[in-house]
Amino acid sequence: MGQTIIEKILSSHSGQESRANDIVVARVDLVMGQDGTSPLAIRAFEDMGGAEVFSREKVAFVIDHSSPSPIEGVSRLHKLMREFSREKGFRMYDIGEGVCHQLIPESGMVGPGSLVIGADSHTCTYGALNAFSTGVGSTDLAGGMISGRMWFKVPDTFKFVCNGTLPPGVYSKDLILYLIGDVTADGATYMSAEYTGEAVSALTMEGRFTMANMAIEMGAKAGLMEADEKTFRWLERYTDKKFIPASADKDAVYARVKEYDVSGLAPQVARPHRVDNVCPVDEVAGTPIQQAVIGTCTNGRLEDLRIAADIIRGRKVHRDVRLIVAPSSKTVYLDAMREGIIQDLVEAGAAVVTPGCGPCVGTHNGVPADGENVISTANRNFKGRMGNSNAFIYLASPATVAASALTGRISDPREFVK
Repeated sequence: MGQTIIEKILSSHSGQESRANDIVVARVDLVMGQDGTSPLAIRAFEDMGGAEVFSREKVAFVIDHSSPSPIEGVSRLHKLMREFSREKGFRMYDIGEGVCHQLIPESGMVGPGSLVIGADSHTCTYGALNAFSTGVGSTDLAGGMISGRMWFKVPDTFKFVCNGTLPPGVYSKDLILYLIGDVTADGATYMSAEYTGEAVSALTMEGRFTMANMAIEMGAKAGLMEADEKTFRWLERYTDKKFIPASADKDAVYARVKEYDVSGLAPQVARPHRVDNVCPVDEVAGTPIQQAVIGTCTNGRLEDLRIAADIIRGRKVHRDVRLIVAPSSKTVYLDAMREGIIQDLVEAGAAVVTPGCGPCVGTHNGVPADGENVISTANRNFKGRMGNSNAFIYLASPATVAASALTGRISDPREFVK
């Protein structure tokens, strides 16, 4: 009987053949914390009697959620992270460097077959690189920093087979929103979502990161893909480290399998206040918006900014709309500047903020007012997600957000895509 991707990775890291629902203790290749969770992990580390981290090369902190610090209390927490990482001798990415889920792949520390734990629910993003990466709590993060190990119940696997070709104006964000809307927010709880099929293979690496990033929004523990030539070409830009990919066996056992033909898929929008409250764009087209956001760990990559700029270039953002752009990393920001993308967006009326999470978490940048509608490329639209429980958040692709920013209402991007 064959194994799924996640069973193979947990087998290689635990030293025992692992099957769904087994309990294993596995070594981890990277432990990551961000500024919303690391301070609690530091305190837990000290309460556990931790002296040193298990490996200085395999632990990293990132300040991205409140970057730069908006208030005195957060500044104290940032100082705690800086002092702890300096004392223990591991890497910390400070303000302006970007979002953890862009920086960690760019670091070259993660690749096919890796096992990563991060104190952030969207750590599943690195599944695009064929890594089992998953979110954990701050206490588990502390234990991982000390021991370099973590226990897991091996997840069942939900296989998504996406056939066909995405039409013009339809992107990876539309595809993952459609899948989440179909299986619902708890349709893959504690499972590994394995994305496959010709539509997934055709995606760029940026598109695959978007798909993997939102696996948690269907309840999944991880969102995994096979490694292919695109994966290794992408990695060559950042590391010469050799990785051992994990591929599903032909006779692997899946808990669920669903097949889709995406050739006729329309742009999708998630309506407030649930990520699985998804519909085709025409069902909400015409809804007035007051703010538009392009960025976050889901869609702040160079390809996303390029898609938006191609729609906005030479036009002006609607006078009643605030367009906020948050590049996912300093590298992305600089690349977008070199291409003229940032200039196109700013000339159209966009406000570009520090590379990082931006308005997504609602701690500082772009908090909406009561009753305002926001359309965003983020991954969550829960009540209060952007800092105001009386606002309404719609989720969509960078193309849909860009088109909507121009018209002042939710709009079909296919009107602007050649």
